[in-house]
Amino acid sequence: MISRRLFFAIWLTDRQRDALRDVVRPLLSGIEGDFVDRRNWHVTLVFIGEFPEKDLALLKSAVADIRFEPFRLRFDRAGFWPRPKIACLEAAVVPDDLQLLVGRIRQAVEPLGVRPEEHSYRPHVTIARRAKTFTTQRLARAIELQCSDFTLVETVSVPGGVQYRPLKQ
Repeated sequence: MISRRLFFAIWLTDRQRDALRDVVRPLLSGIEGDFVDRRNWHVTLVFIGEFPEKDLALLKSAVADIRFEPFRLRFDRAGFWPRPKIACLEAAVVPDDLQLLVGRIRQAVEPLGVRPEEHSYRPHVTIARRAKTFTTQRLARAIELQCSDFTLVETVSVPGGVQYRPLKQ
């Protein structure tokens, strides 16, 4: 059976990535790890994992009618997550509309056998993987992103790492 490694995300625009890059740049000297190509920067909503390619249309259909109010997501600090060993931008506050969106996606994919992660949702943008421990830092300038849609994304292995490819918005 052929499968794909998938997740739903807020797929950032080039303008949003540029703005995040400008905020992150002053922090880079204090972060050690394998930096994520900024073209891969996104905000994961629901991780799907391995999913049968033959059922991809069902997955897309399951979330097709999900509607939500656009919201602003404010990143205000850089943090280290020990278990996945990542350096990331974090949002101290999760907007209610974002929490609702994540809940709707989780509910929509469960009938397809997807068991979304049980932990509480924490929006973030991964800046580096295999990062070394550092103390959470407030950003000199917080940044707000306008979020109005979400995307199904595939993780594709490429020489030297992975690439994320949006499949549907």
